[in-house]
Amino acid sequence: MTTKVDIWRAANVLVKQHGEDAAIVAAQRDDALLAEGDIEGQRVFKEIVRVIIELQRDNIGEGERIN
Repeated sequence: MTTKVDIWRAANVLVKQHGEDAAIVAAQRDDALLAEGDIEGQRVFKEIVRVIIELQRDNIGEGERIN
């Protein structure tokens, strides 16, 4: 089972490794896992993509938390 903390850590690593392209890299992995039939892995990477987008947002509202 993958925890929320694991997903946030993985997202952070991908952002550090790939910068602006992190969401694209994660989405490509998501697609590959789906093609392989790994539905659980695909679900995890879909969530990682969501978190990467959240981490890279520029428009954080006043009093809004990122996580």
